[in-house]
Amino acid sequence: MRRLVVNADDLGLTTGVNDGIFDAHEHGILTSASLFAAAPATQDAIRRMRFHPRLGVGVHLALVDGAPILAPARIPSLLDGDGRFRRSWKPFIVACLRGRISLADVERELTAQVERVLDAGVQPTHLDAHKHVHMYPPIFAIVARLAARFGIPVVRVPFEAKALASIAAAPAAARQTARRQALLNAAMWPWVRTNTRLAAELGIRTPRFTGRIHTGLLDQPSLHALVGAIEPGVTELMVHPGYVDAALTRMNTRLIESRARELNLLCGLDVRALVAAEGIDLVRHDLTPVVRRSFRHAS
Repeated sequence: MRRLVVNADDLGLTTGVNDGIFDAHEHGILTSASLFAAAPATQDAIRRMRFHPRLGVGVHLALVDGAPILAPARIPSLLDGDGRFRRSWKPFIVACLRGRISLADVERELTAQVERVLDAGVQPTHLDAHKHVHMYPPIFAIVARLAARFGIPVVRVPFEAKALASIAAAPAAARQTARRQALLNAAMWPWVRTNTRLAAELGIRTPRFTGRIHTGLLDQPSLHALVGAIEPGVTELMVHPGYVDAALTRMNTRLIESRARELNLLCGLDVRALVAAEGIDLVRHDLTPVVRRSFRHAS
């Protein structure tokens, strides 16, 4: 059996992103989303979730590029001078490697983020992290323990095993970016086996993963290639759909116009037909099947 979780990152980022994610779910193949606990449009997303009960929702844990939940005095090693997280994953990982990040601070903040989502009445189907910073093994261990503690069945391991095939499927004009993203993917290999083994010991599932190399690059041929290559078992396809609103253009993100393109791709009747022809079951991370009443192109 081939099962596919189509997961949108960044739920709660802006209302336009929320609109796009909910539309991709109701009118496309999207089955799941990862919710920021404390982003500008988190409360908008939580309010609207009750109208989308089939959507699986996990926690998009944040340690970079945003504001914390806890007071700065409780997590000083995680913050820049302005009281916010470091702006990028690079200085954060460097700080980790240099021993400047307190794992106690990490655990306090991530626990608070999961608890905030739970307190909002959401039972998370999975955990992942903004910019994949949870792949650093000491932080992954914290995330896996939180998943076990709160009964969350899945933690993402964002590693693509078939990187060369993914590069080949990328649009020709974007091959250089795809290669760069493939190198970042390959750099995670030393951490993958450690993290996967730990998750298994705790009874946490880590499905196959695809979409990292195509972040911001998806077009119709590459989406069809990724879907057609799904293997038996459970695979997560990571996507970033959304409508471009004023708030998004002010964000520290390169994923702007690509979100609207991905939304249209995910809502295309052609990709629904491909999923059906390939005999792929669309599911959430908790393996609940997702069946929709109707499909149409997003407007």
